[in-house]
Amino acid sequence: MSAFLRLSALPTGTTGGVAMMLLGVLLFAVNDTLGKWLVGTYAVGQLLLVRSIAGLCAMMPFIRKVGPYAFLQAPRPGLQLLRVTFATLEGSLFFWALTELPLAEVMTYYMAAPIYVTAFSPFLLGERVGWRRWTAVAVGFIGVVLALHPTPGSISVGAVCALVGSLSYALFLVATRKLAGTPGTVLVTAQLLAALLFGGALVLAQGWTHPGILDLVLMLFLGIGSLCGNLCVNQSLRMAPASAVVPYQYTLILWGMLFGYLFFDEVIGPLTLAGAIIIIGAGLFIFLREQRLSSQAG
Repeated sequence: MSAFLRLSALPTGTTGGVAMMLLGVLLFAVNDTLGKWLVGTYAVGQLLLVRSIAGLCAMMPFIRKVGPYAFLQAPRPGLQLLRVTFATLEGSLFFWALTELPLAEVMTYYMAAPIYVTAFSPFLLGERVGWRRWTAVAVGFIGVVLALHPTPGSISVGAVCALVGSLSYALFLVATRKLAGTPGTVLVTAQLLAALLFGGALVLAQGWTHPGILDLVLMLFLGIGSLCGNLCVNQSLRMAPASAVVPYQYTLILWGMLFGYLFFDEVIGPLTLAGAIIIIGAGLFIFLREQRLSSQAG
């Protein structure tokens, strides 16, 4: 943690912000690769449980700092509950999708989440979406269909898990946006507690496989690595404009392709690759369009 505090002291600027974003995305990719490696041996519930315990231990200093009243007085408890439900669902479905699909393919589905957020925003956030962004949303959906490449008998359980998981992730992002005034420590802790409870319930149903020391360390890193990745991404947004650093989040798919090939001998098909390119293009257009509209409004 002290190393990340030293990183946070870096001067602001585009170069430092991009470096932090790339580091955060790399940590997410390593985390996802470890998840795919472990889910081949251990049940999803076990991974959720151990990951949540590690995350809560890492969050303990911040939990003590905000105190119990921050949690008791958290606004809109119904929406808070809905948010952690979507967070737990998307995390669980991500692991389940990894049991059947290549790593980069699952990442491609989840990278479509910002496109879904734009589609949901007029109805759930009351935001206006112009024809340009609606066109990008439609193009993005075409990319999802290409990645899914539906044919009779081709829709696997893993693909359904990835698709539903990415939609759950989009709804989680929408709920997070509506809870923008809630302290980050409260939001993250609620997510971890929900995943802990759900993981524990799954362990009771699926059973527990005793891990070796190395596997246990890797499971614990699932929680720590995710928190460190989020810390890097948040710091990058403090160091540089969002328009300069956010597009680099799509390097996650490149890492997924590389790690999938190196560790699992996976090569995604041409339709999935084409879908990924379309999703990235549509997502970047939507993001840059929103940045331009925000600057004009300001």
